[in-house]
Amino acid sequence: MTERDALDAVSPLDGRYASRTEPLVPYASEAALMRARVRVEIEYLIALSDLDATPLSIDADARESLRSIHDGFDAEDARLIKRIETEGDGEYEATNHDVKAVEYFLRTELPEEYHPWVHFALTSEDVNNLAHRLLVRGAVEEVLLPALREVRDVLADLAYEHRDLPMLARTHGQPATPTTFGKEMAVYAVRIGRAIAGIERAVDGLEGKLAGASGTYAAHHAAYPEVDWPDFSRELVASLGFEHAPLATQVNHCDDLASVFDALCGVNRVLLDLDLDAWLYVSDRYLGQEATEGETGSSTMPHKVNPIDFENSEGNLSKANADLGFLADYVTSSRLQRDLSDSTVKRNIGAAFAHCLIGYTKARDGLGTVVPNEHVMADDLDSNPAVIGEAVQTILRREGEPDAYERVKELTRGREVTIDDFYALFADLDVDEDVRAELRALTADGYTGLAAALVDEVQPSDS
Repeated sequence: MTERDALDAVSPLDGRYASRTEPLVPYASEAALMRARVRVEIEYLIALSDLDATPLSIDADARESLRSIHDGFDAEDARLIKRIETEGDGEYEATNHDVKAVEYFLRTELPEEYHPWVHFALTSEDVNNLAHRLLVRGAVEEVLLPALREVRDVLADLAYEHRDLPMLARTHGQPATPTTFGKEMAVYAVRIGRAIAGIERAVDGLEGKLAGASGTYAAHHAAYPEVDWPDFSRELVASLGFEHAPLATQVNHCDDLASVFDALCGVNRVLLDLDLDAWLYVSDRYLGQEATEGETGSSTMPHKVNPIDFENSEGNLSKANADLGFLADYVTSSRLQRDLSDSTVKRNIGAAFAHCLIGYTKARDGLGTVVPNEHVMADDLDSNPAVIGEAVQTILRREGEPDAYERVKELTRGREVTIDDFYALFADLDVDEDVRAELRALTADGYTGLAAALVDEVQPSDS
């Protein structure tokens, strides 16, 4: 079969966005799942040889040779497994069973005395649950988390660089107490950092199951009743880097995977919030965008530089969260011991991760091309002197004025006021001259509180 052109891809993940999703191929492709299954089968075979009860003996050189099957697993090996599954190959008829095809593939690679011990007493789910978790952990730790840390670091850099840049805040879409652009970026950096920690905890909590067809170690116990099979399982699962699930049915109930999906949804919600705010900052001209030479923003309006990266990030993260929410809900249930609907659904984990990755890289790219428009921010502050009303009424309360809030409200609410209107109010107040001077010194661009200092709550980036 000829290789399909990216323009013919059914999904944009392998077509339009193939260059962005490429880092996930070692963890999300069918070949990756085959390779992970091979690893599980080989490590299980080696672990069996360590039992005194079995006649299987695998010395150090043989173990290295066995592990080289996994380490050197390539496209040709994957094609052979697929051929065994769908067409048959050599002495093996088509299995129409993906895990059995892996078992037969290993037989083609191993000495004959090993053949009875490949997949000994296992059910497919023993292999699959561990293989999927190897891939999920790898994809999250090696691809998604580094991409998220890049976004966090860009935000941290923006926070420190612009910690003193005053900017009008908006609550309910209306002018509110000023902040600094750096402090607003710091908020997102901290939120993403906290969400990253949650993802790390979820991945650390992944559990593996290896207990046979109904989770009872029945076949294992029937063959070697003297072996402590739960302890054997615990050691093997731990050697793969997972916690051990001591109780299961045929399936490893996927509460742990759901926790990973939920944690990713959490960070995605933070980034969606960021995308929306960044889009609005661009719309309000608080942020300018660096134009790319030769790029077209509109097919009819030549002047446009669209916030396409933030829009793409928003769309892909929304799709990712829809998929992750579905996955978390679906994989945690199974009809009694087992059904195969979960198997086909789990093949879509990589697609959900791919939408995450596109969203992360697009957000990073968008943040990398925006430049704060200091003049626009300053003009907006100058045009909204009413925002110092909060400071005025608070200082007057400090001085014992019981109707401070009401006096400022009467002056400002629903009206356009100037700084001169405030000066007229100050002149009419029965306060000491030093308080009057304090009030007259208030400015919208200077009323940012501790915003600049709060940026120090953010861990600086390594750049």
